Amino acid sequence: MAEIKQIVVPDIGNFKGVEVIEVSVKAGDKVAAEQTLISLETDKATVDVPTPFAGVIKEVKVKVGDKVSEGNLIVTLEASGEAAAPAAAAAPAPAQAVAPAVPAPATKPAPVAAAVAAASAVTTSTGTAHASPSIRRFARELGVSLPQVSGSGEKGRVTKEDVQDFVKKSLAQPAGGGGLQVLEMPVVDFAKYGAIELKPLSRIKKISGANLHRNWVTIPHVTQFEEADISEMEAFRKELGDEYAKQNIKISPLAFILKACAITLKHFPDFNASLDVSGENLVLKKYIHIGVAVDTPDGLVVPVIRDVDQKGIVQIAKELGEVSARAREKKVPAAEMQGGCFTISSLGGIGGTAFTPIINAPEVAILGVSRSSMKPVWKDGEFVPRMMLPLSLSYDHRVIDGAAGARFTTYLAHVLSDMRRLAL
Repeated sequence: MAEIKQIVVPDIGNFKGVEVIEVSVKAGDKVAAEQTLISLETDKATVDVPTPFAGVIKEVKVKVGDKVSEGNLIVTLEASGEAAAPAAAAAPAPAQAVAPAVPAPATKPAPVAAAVAAASAVTTSTGTAHASPSIRRFARELGVSLPQVSGSGEKGRVTKEDVQDFVKKSLAQPAGGGGLQVLEMPVVDFAKYGAIELKPLSRIKKISGANLHRNWVTIPHVTQFEEADISEMEAFRKELGDEYAKQNIKISPLAFILKACAITLKHFPDFNASLDVSGENLVLKKYIHIGVAVDTPDGLVVPVIRDVDQKGIVQIAKELGEVSARAREKKVPAAEMQGGCFTISSLGGIGGTAFTPIINAPEVAILGVSRSSMKPVWKDGEFVPRMMLPLSLSYDHRVIDGAAGARFTTYLAHVLSDMRRLAL
């Protein structure tokens, strides 16, 4: 006999009496796990509440205009046995800026409070499109006017896939005599050639895919490669590691790289900048917030370490360890993944010698870090073993020319090789 589940309002932070602005289901509807049940609106944000179970809606307990709080009953549902992670409101994932690899394990969902933070200060412009608040936010992130999108969902509702398809088709259309003109992807029945399995993309990958595609095709990428001699840095890092191990602070190479990047960004301010909307002015930032790509089972996320230039190695290492752990458990609010000036994607713990990271717009550069290795280096008339770290810097060629890119990586390598410069 099917089990009747009671779906209640999950954690929505400190908000009480939140208004229901949309009810997306009715009695008798068959729903999939993570499908939106209702949409709520606080004075700061709009969030969707999904169901953690697949099944059939037996009874809807709320209506548009009702005020609800955490724990209030939303619907009763006859579960089909398929369950998702505990329900949480959907928050837009950050744009993925890296050659996918990264971004950490976890099965816990981000709390609804994260969605509230993510949607803060967002203005609504819905036109006549029939779409949920999360789809409207997604479209705004990509600069898509929803009334131009044809909905394929029930009753003409616009879905995420509809928005993504609209973006892909728009990018493929010639504009003003230029633009991309590409053939459509072939439709292939792979099952004709053997056994297959269909694996849905994670929510993060679905949302980030359109951003990655946009960044790759609209930004003229150039990647500069360099190697840094980190022999002294590694020796000092191990000493610090032993010293702070009792405090459960892991001193990783990435903490040193963050600090070295902050120093280098101060020396080359054009890399710590963004183009304005007109594309004719460079916005130079007087702060240094650096995003760090964290690998999760669901995809890449990029929490931001703020004011890196004002912090020491130990403090950076501590913050890095804490935010990485929370990212892997889906506990990083969207607000902590915004405001970055520059991004680092480190694959050193996995392997590889070099790669081309994708710029995280509106930033103008991103650093890729590969696995360090011991190499013979000619020094003082002989070959000596040195620990060399591969660096891959992708930059926006509209803002940065090749000479500046080479100077940046050369200076960064110099900072990493001379521990004294980290104190400057």
